[in-house]
Amino acid sequence: MQKEIRSMIFALLVLTIVTMPFGVANAQATPDLAGIWAGALELPGAELEMIFRVASEPDGVWSATLDVPAQGATGIPVTEVRQDGETIIFDVALIAGIYSGQLNSDGTALEGIWEQSGMQIPLTLQKTLEELAGPNRPQEPKPPYPYSEVDVKYPNHKAGIELAGTLTVPEGDGPHPVVILISGSGAQNRDEELMGHKPFHVLADYLTRRGIAVLRFDDRGVGESTGNFATATTLDFTDDVLAGVEFLKTRPEIDPARIGLIGHSEGGLVAPMAANATSDVAFIVLMAGPAVNGEQISLLQTDLILRASGASEEDIAEQRELLEALFELARNVDDMEQTATAMRDVLMASFETLSEEELAALGDVETAIAVQISQLLSPWYQFFMTYDPMPALKDVTCPVLAINGSKDLQVPSQLNLSLIEQALQEGGNKNYTVLELADLNHLFQTAQTGSPDEYYLIEETMSPVALEVMGDWLVQVTGVK
Repeated sequence: MQKEIRSMIFALLVLTIVTMPFGVANAQATPDLAGIWAGALELPGAELEMIFRVASEPDGVWSATLDVPAQGATGIPVTEVRQDGETIIFDVALIAGIYSGQLNSDGTALEGIWEQSGMQIPLTLQKTLEELAGPNRPQEPKPPYPYSEVDVKYPNHKAGIELAGTLTVPEGDGPHPVVILISGSGAQNRDEELMGHKPFHVLADYLTRRGIAVLRFDDRGVGESTGNFATATTLDFTDDVLAGVEFLKTRPEIDPARIGLIGHSEGGLVAPMAANATSDVAFIVLMAGPAVNGEQISLLQTDLILRASGASEEDIAEQRELLEALFELARNVDDMEQTATAMRDVLMASFETLSEEELAALGDVETAIAVQISQLLSPWYQFFMTYDPMPALKDVTCPVLAINGSKDLQVPSQLNLSLIEQALQEGGNKNYTVLELADLNHLFQTAQTGSPDEYYLIEETMSPVALEVMGDWLVQVTGVK
């Protein structure tokens, strides 16, 4: 049952993507609530940290937000903070959650219950006025570095935008070989920062120390890069990478004959496309790159993640049936408005068996449905869902390293690595290496189950084994001494 609660919290939080302002509510401002209130929901095999940040507003009310770091959710608006007798209530309507607790005698803790989806879990919140220490990330690089690091900006003339990133260059005489790091799906900054980790910062530091320059950049519309991420597709991200290649060719410390690409997840789709578009890409590395279309990936990862969370076969089958119905509609869009209406009908039908009380406990269902429909009909998803990576993989003639973790539940390793190898063989590529790395998840962390629930909880950002495999291969391919 608690696994179901955790899954529901995760599913609802994913839909927020935190773009709403703080919630403010009238309250009896007797207790001093201003500060940070943190506690953990006790769940099977793990704890889910909940952090409420409460501020006193000039008009005497409280405002607050909720962070759930393990799910990458920050700044979720608390709709109302109120006092009901001796009980303090945090109402988080966006995820249909309510916390009710009573202050201890000295006002330093709230003892109470977190309610969501009809379930109740004990939760004690401790108060602190100081910012909480972040998660332990022992691999995160700290200056001074034994290499040069410079912030750079360069144009994508085709799109009329400017991309911003960081170029790290090894010590010693150049020109040096270089790799461009290509992030996975979703709006990512130059460090591919997610779940409290900075995988690209760790990777860039490791490779630069081994003699390979690295360019990592903010996705368009993210950080210091201009452009509109929401309207972009994988094809647009390919153009952004090609703009980076052109920029690197102008740098005197870079060898233009040894420019390569490392693509993670969706970046593993982009890298072959970019390599086929120019003769200036000398080699590519695919980190958990897909070899099937987005519809297949979505179905596979949903099945695997639900199974890892302990869902029943009946629930898994129902979820698959729902997704297949939505994908069928998304594949055949003649009229956006009519398709959106049909998708809404499909999604609403899944709630027909719920009672009024159960439906009310889910919160703002209409908003959640609207978000899902918007994602399915977005330009990015429309391309991603039907794009077949195999033809591009067959056309790649430069050296290729393809790696994946055996516990990757988002891009399953055996299926995708075998198809990547098949495509390279059929295309006549004579220089490729395909490796499955034991016990690594989609982020290339050493994992227990591979579930996304573990990403934040694991201290390791990227397995030393994965770093060494990439470093050794790149040193060999580029001839670094």
